[in-house]
Amino acid sequence: MYAAETARSDPDKPAIIMATGGETVTFGEYEAAANRMAGLLRDTGITRGDHIAIFSDNNPAMLMTEGAGERTGVYYTCINSYLSADEVAYIINDSKSRVVVASVAKSEVAHQLPSLCPNVDRWLMIDGGRSDGPFESWEDATAAYSPGPIADEQLGIPMLYSSGTTGRPKGIFRPLPEMTPAENQLSAGLRLLWRFREGMVYLNPAPLYHSAPQASVGITIRLGATAVIMEHFDAAQYLELIGRYRVTHSQVVPTMFSRLLKLPKEVRDAADVSSLEVIVHAAAPCPIPVKEQMIEWFGPIILEYYAATEANGFTFVDSDEWMAHKGTVGRALGAEVLILDEENNPCPPGVSGTVWFRGATNFEYFNDPVKTAESRNATGDASTVGDVGYLDEDGYLYLTDRKSYMIISGGVNIYPQETENLLITHPKVMDAAVIGVPDEDLGEAVKAIVQPLPGVEAGPELERELIAFCRDNLAHFKCPRSVDFEEELPRLPTGKLYKRLLRDKYWQDHTTSIL
Repeated sequence: MYAAETARSDPDKPAIIMATGGETVTFGEYEAAANRMAGLLRDTGITRGDHIAIFSDNNPAMLMTEGAGERTGVYYTCINSYLSADEVAYIINDSKSRVVVASVAKSEVAHQLPSLCPNVDRWLMIDGGRSDGPFESWEDATAAYSPGPIADEQLGIPMLYSSGTTGRPKGIFRPLPEMTPAENQLSAGLRLLWRFREGMVYLNPAPLYHSAPQASVGITIRLGATAVIMEHFDAAQYLELIGRYRVTHSQVVPTMFSRLLKLPKEVRDAADVSSLEVIVHAAAPCPIPVKEQMIEWFGPIILEYYAATEANGFTFVDSDEWMAHKGTVGRALGAEVLILDEENNPCPPGVSGTVWFRGATNFEYFNDPVKTAESRNATGDASTVGDVGYLDEDGYLYLTDRKSYMIISGGVNIYPQETENLLITHPKVMDAAVIGVPDEDLGEAVKAIVQPLPGVEAGPELERELIAFCRDNLAHFKCPRSVDFEEELPRLPTGKLYKRLLRDKYWQDHTTSIL
C-alpha cells in the first residue's frame, strides 16, 4: 500500500489539504489515524464481510475511516450527505451497517438516526468533541488504539448506493477480493487511464461520498500524492487553488465546466492553469459548446469517461478523439456496448436504444435479486442501468438520456437532455431542466425549468426569449411549451439533477406510468 510506504519514507509529506481552512494531514498522521480506526473496528467485533457506514461532509476523518475500512476487510458505505434522516436510515438499515460514523456538520440529521436504526452497534461523531447521547467522539474513541497496523489486515472495499434520482437508491455489491491492502491493484487500470502519477497534486471539487471522487482521492493517497479537498465547489476558488498548489490533476462534472465558463472574463483571464496535466470529467454528457470552450481554455488535456456506479461497463475518450467525434462519451474498454430497441433487437448506427454492456456484470444490487435480474438480459451476460444512446459508424457512444426521463408527448418519445444542453448555453441561463408535465391533449407537455444567472429578471419576456432560442436551434416538438423559473435547481453536488423532485411537484395529483 503506497500510503503506508509513504508514511514510512516521508511521514511529513501532505496527504490531505483542506481547501478553505487549510488544514493539512500528513501521511504519517493519516496512516496512524486509519490504523487506530481499524483497531476500533476490530475491538467492536467487526470482522471481514461486515458493513459500516459514513455520513459526513468532506473532511479528513471521512477519508481516514475509509482507510480503516480498506484495512479490515469490511464493506464501507459512504452516504449522500444531503439526504434526509429517513433516506439515510434506509441506507444504513439496508446495508446492514453495524458501525456508523457521522460528522458534526451533519449532526442535525445524524441525531435522528439512532432511533431509526436499531441494529447499529456503535455511533461515532467526527469533530464531536465529546460523547453526545449514543454518539461517541470519533477522535476520543480512536485515540485509545495503536497507530500501528492491525495484525490481520485484509482488503475492504466500498459498497456505494446509486444516487436515487429516479427512485430508492440501491446498494451495489461485489464479492470481497482475497488480498491484503498492500496487494491492492484494483484501481490500477483507472490510474493508468486517468494518467495519475506519483508526485501529482490532485484537486477534488466534489463530495467524497460519490463513487468518482471516492475512487480518485483513494488512488491519489495510495500513490503517495497530495489531495486538495474542496469543502464545496466554488468556481472562482477552484481556479485560485489550481494556481496556489500547482495542481496537476482534477476530476469534475459538466456543471462545473459551465460554472467556470460563466465567471467574469477578467477572473478567467487572470487564472494560472499552466500546471494542469489532466482534467477528467464524467457523471453526465457535456454540452458540445461547453466542452469546446474548455478545451480551448485548458488545452487538449480533458479526458472523458462514461460509467455507472455499478461499473457494469466503461467508455473513454481523450480531447483529440472527442474533437473528431463531438458529443461522444467514448468507445468501450473491457466490455462490449450493445444498443438494443424495445424488442431487444440491435439498433443500427445512429439509432438510439437502451445502452447495454456485455462482459462486466459481476455486480449485484444488495438484498434485491429482483432489481438485479431486471438489470440483466435473458442470458445474464449483459446489463443496463437504463441509459439511452447510440453508436456511430466508428463505435463511439453518444448518450441521449436516461430512459426514465423520457417524455411521451402526443405519442412521440422525447429525450430532454438535448434541450437541456442547448438551454445551458444561453447567456442568461445558469442551469436548466426539461421535464414532461401533465397535458390533457398530449398526455405530457415539454416544460423547461430554468435558473437564471444572477441579475437576470425572470418573467414572461425571458420565457418567450428562451422558447424562441430553442425553436431556432431544435425541432419544435423538442422545445418547451412553457418555462418556469427557480432560484436554484435541485442538482446533487455530483452534478446529477434530482429530476424526481421537480416532476413530483407537477404530477402530485395525477396518475402516470412514467417514472
